Amino acid sequence: MALKKYKPTTPGQRFKIISAFDDITTGKPEKSLLAKKKSSGGRNNQGKMTVRNIGGGHKQKYRIIDFKRDKEGVPAVVKSIEYDPNRTARIALVSYADGEKRYIIAPQGLKVGQQIISGKGVSPDVGNAMYLSEVPFGTVLHNIELRPGQGAKMARSAGSYAQLMTREGKYAILRLPSGETRMLLQTCKATVGIVSNGDHSLEKSGKAGRSRWLGRRPRVRGVAMNPVDHPMGGGEGRASGGHPRSRKGLPAKGYKTRAKKKASNKYIVEKRK
Repeated sequence: MALKKYKPTTPGQRFKIISAFDDITTGKPEKSLLAKKKSSGGRNNQGKMTVRNIGGGHKQKYRIIDFKRDKEGVPAVVKSIEYDPNRTARIALVSYADGEKRYIIAPQGLKVGQQIISGKGVSPDVGNAMYLSEVPFGTVLHNIELRPGQGAKMARSAGSYAQLMTREGKYAILRLPSGETRMLLQTCKATVGIVSNGDHSLEKSGKAGRSRWLGRRPRVRGVAMNPVDHPMGGGEGRASGGHPRSRKGLPAKGYKTRAKKKASNKYIVEKRK
């Protein structure tokens, strides 16, 4: 996956670094796997703004992704690698031997024409979905279930992956993208490989308008506000400083928000960095 840097022919092009989209094989999505996606503009059912900095943007359709990979033992062939406006990763259209088509999150290195499969006794090849009880130690994984049969919840964004460290009793121990080491039931499923579009974090819009196309409205810094609007607002001249806080007064840097008595704490071997 390559990045594209532009010549500074205009101010907007000067710092623009975007994906070359050379890994995408088709521009038309599979119609049967599309769903309506309503734009809220950050408003609730009363029409009141409840989330700031959202609105506008290009109309989008939702792509229905198969996070469960529950079609076990049936081989599928990759038909295309596509762009998905709803996520940072690329998606792959796969066609099963019985004719059914589904979208999956495309791992790095997945090619059109490649065969993938999920279930018990499958080889640990890129794109195959396996149970954690059968994954070899040290394998990099993505699309990991938290609970058996729930569907993938972890390591789904561009370039992310987790690694299987060891197994103890009925649990597998994984190092997650956050640096956390956690126990998961071995009956949970995960897909082999790293999520595609790893260079996503290096992209730069180049101009404010490109953010608007994505539905992101301008964000005003707290320091630039008045004291009535933000805990960090006000002061003579360009006064910045004090304690970094959110608009609601919660500390913004280094403040732990995880509940001390959260039920899943017992599964965490090592906390995230």
